[in-house]
Amino acid sequence: MSVRVRFAPSPTGPLHMGGVRTALYNYLFARKHGGQFLLRIEDTDQARYVPGAEAYIKESLEWCGLVPDESPWVGGPDGPYRQSDRKDLYKQYADQLVGSDKAYYAFDTPEELEAMRDRLKAAGVAAPAYNAVTREHMRNSLTLSADEVKERLARGDEYVIRLKVPRHVEVRFEDIVRGWVVVHSANIDDKVILKGDGMPTYHLANIVDDHLMRITHVIRGEEWLPSAPLHVLIYEAFGWERPQFAHLPLILKPDGNGKLSKRDGDRLGFPVFSLDWQDPASGEKSSGYRERGYYPEAFVNMLALLGWNPGTDQEIMSLEQLTQLFDLERVHKGGAKFDPEKTKWFNQQYLRMRPDAELGAQLLAKLKAKGIDTTLERATAAAVLLKERATFVEDMLEGSYLFTSGSPLEANDAANEELKKRWKSDVAPALEAYIAKLSSLSPFHTDTLEPAFNEVLKEKGMKVGQVMPLYRLFVAGRMQGPGMFDVSVLLGKDEVIARLRAGLDHCAAWV
Repeated sequence: MSVRVRFAPSPTGPLHMGGVRTALYNYLFARKHGGQFLLRIEDTDQARYVPGAEAYIKESLEWCGLVPDESPWVGGPDGPYRQSDRKDLYKQYADQLVGSDKAYYAFDTPEELEAMRDRLKAAGVAAPAYNAVTREHMRNSLTLSADEVKERLARGDEYVIRLKVPRHVEVRFEDIVRGWVVVHSANIDDKVILKGDGMPTYHLANIVDDHLMRITHVIRGEEWLPSAPLHVLIYEAFGWERPQFAHLPLILKPDGNGKLSKRDGDRLGFPVFSLDWQDPASGEKSSGYRERGYYPEAFVNMLALLGWNPGTDQEIMSLEQLTQLFDLERVHKGGAKFDPEKTKWFNQQYLRMRPDAELGAQLLAKLKAKGIDTTLERATAAAVLLKERATFVEDMLEGSYLFTSGSPLEANDAANEELKKRWKSDVAPALEAYIAKLSSLSPFHTDTLEPAFNEVLKEKGMKVGQVMPLYRLFVAGRMQGPGMFDVSVLLGKDEVIARLRAGLDHCAAWV
């Protein structure tokens, strides 16, 4: 049987990075085994539906390169792939379970349900539930006569359909990640499977859809593990072969315990969503990895290793390499602590691996947006120098001094403060001598610049640490950056001499 997996998000808001990881693991498993990756929108909870959330899910997965084989947008043989478009389908299956005595009609009013819970609490029951014991004392098709049930249905009384959980049964299944899971049916309540509005609950809809869509493996977050025994019972009630389950570990907050949330990102200054999102109701904005300047490959690579490892020390892996190496049996049982600094490291590695011309084009676009005009050739040359210290393309804008003319000390408070700490008048003769050498230097290249600089130091009896910081401040206006001989070559002889001369004049005014 061909492997078929599905990612089934609800359009109730932006797609959390934990959801993207679930989609990624499904995608990798399907591709590894030559199977199909489906996407199904589970929108049975219409009260929580958020406009724009479905389009956000689609765009997020496309940005990550996780394009499903079947979905609401591309179609497929087992559609429709949006549960609200399948509404009429579910009632017949709920009715089928009622007809086979695996489910029943429940006519209880909200007041009756509340009274039941109050009675149980008063009797010392910690977690009151509608179950195999309490159902015998409620208003449902198990306690009412067949005639009364027919009469109620005929006159349109409100009802829900509940699963009839068997008594004294041990529910067992083997999870690919967790191993054997065993739960006694006494701990499972009679969940509603069809609501009063005719919409199915998640528990019915996802089982019916997974069966009809021929899903072979259900790979989802561990928050669904408590529901898995119930789902096993529903499969058994229908007499269907169930898929294999794999419940993935949580992504944990960087500090402390608990699941990573948007609040953690807001508090610590990192995104938890793949793309920017603006809540249509509140107008609240949340940042995404794409807009922060992350490459999708870096984001995906980082996510893949949050809860799984290939069994080696290898960390940088393309989507194709991840596909070849992925194995559900190497997914961890315990939660994976998110490290925002490690995420930056991944992006840094992918930035450095980018072709020079691509980086140059990306830097050029950023420069133009800042109103700095230059050529692609010059932007590419600058990107080559700047990329080793950059995590994002945006960081390379710190090298904007490479694209302007004139002294970088002008209106540069930070550089001038640093200059005041380091300037000593006995350095001026060394810089004057260096300017003189540069004037006649040919060719103007790193191979000639560095020897010329070293000759001046030797002649003047000075050390690199005495002169180089001032050379850097005069020419670049900052203490950190690429090697100054490379910077000088890119700026050109005339510009370097002009900046050195301006720096000397600038400091002479202090003396």
